Amino acid sequence: MIQKSLIRLLLVSAVFSAAAHLSFAEDYSIALPESDEGIPGQGIFSPGGERFESRWIQRRTHFESRREDDRGALFFVGDSITQGWGDDFRGHFNGVKLANRGIGGDTSRGVIYRLERDVLSLDPSGVVILIGTNELGGGATAEVIAGDMKVIVSELKKHSTEMPIIINTMFPSSESKKRPSETIQEVNRLVAAAMKGDPQVVLLDTFTLFADENGDARADLFPDLLHLNPEGYAAWAAALRPLLATLGYVETEADDFEVEEGFESLFNGEDLTGWGFRVTPPRRKPKKPRPDAPVWVEISEPENFDGKTESSDGRYQVINGRLVVTTPVEGRRIQQLWTQREFPNDFTLRLEFRATPNADSGVFIRQPQLQCRDYILAGPYTELESYRPQDWNELEVAVTGGTACATCNGELLEEEWPVPETGPIGLEGDRGQMEYRRIRIKENK
Repeated sequence: MIQKSLIRLLLVSAVFSAAAHLSFAEDYSIALPESDEGIPGQGIFSPGGERFESRWIQRRTHFESRREDDRGALFFVGDSITQGWGDDFRGHFNGVKLANRGIGGDTSRGVIYRLERDVLSLDPSGVVILIGTNELGGGATAEVIAGDMKVIVSELKKHSTEMPIIINTMFPSSESKKRPSETIQEVNRLVAAAMKGDPQVVLLDTFTLFADENGDARADLFPDLLHLNPEGYAAWAAALRPLLATLGYVETEADDFEVEEGFESLFNGEDLTGWGFRVTPPRRKPKKPRPDAPVWVEISEPENFDGKTESSDGRYQVINGRLVVTTPVEGRRIQQLWTQREFPNDFTLRLEFRATPNADSGVFIRQPQLQCRDYILAGPYTELESYRPQDWNELEVAVTGGTACATCNGELLEEEWPVPETGPIGLEGDRGQMEYRRIRIKENK
């Protein structure tokens, strides 16, 4: 035991010695402060102990060694789950300039303390955040954790009012880890409410992505119910990819898809020609609207978006060959984009869609809505075997007379689904981000 204690003491001394050479002219040190006095926020600052102190210094020494290499990168900020990406992010985002600013055991107040030096002073192009679980494990309330997240976002917005901010909702864990599902979900609800209406912030529903049927961490992705395995990081990377594509970090060129013989394109991949808003029918207002109720968009005059790359409200955008229904700042915002044309003849419609975790949307066939979502998490077709989460999936709808047959990647969704005699094609937005591409139709005239 004496030998182990001596080794630990020597390790900490060596780390502090290295840190001494990395204090800054502005009287800033990478070492842990002696107290949390004056640090914004309310949660615990650090879990304490020599192990965390050593890790803090080691990680921040590493950050200093990479300062110029990381300048202008997309920064991932957080605790051990973020640190687990490694500097190469496990090869999931090759070609993107990324910087890892995760420290195992860190808390929101730790992030607040080091945010300026470790992130903002390096002019980040964007910030991806996952933090809060260590405060929860240390006994902090949901209100305290959400309040500290508000401080982090406030500091980021002071630095730039245009820099994109992606907040990953707190991952599920387990009550056995002092992280009960009910409290985690309350944290996520409070954070979502605090960010509501802020176009600079995008929330990614990583809680639903990683939760099992009881709201705890999926054991196949979290071996210790707290940290991800390689399969978990692959799922997280897939969930982030659609947002990074919308923000211009990945998939920066349209694909070279060619429409099959006999089909015509309904979306040219360059603008919204042929699409627009239609007048919405009157809708009865609820007597007592819920605080979390979706916003229903009401259109009083039709709009035509020919030649435009986004709708008048910015919700529908054309980005590198994709028709993107962006994540609504309201949390849920229900509206539809319609073709200018109507389709009275029998037809076959084909398109590809991609959904962020638990995203909800729909494809309207002459008027009725066929649910088009992140099916496995959002339903209703939760038993599909060929659905590819957070990847591109093909939807095909064949209309014959007054019925439609719909498949996803060849698997049956609806066999005899009633549809009107004529009507347009529509794409709905509700929650999360949805993307559509390769929208084409073959009419039987």
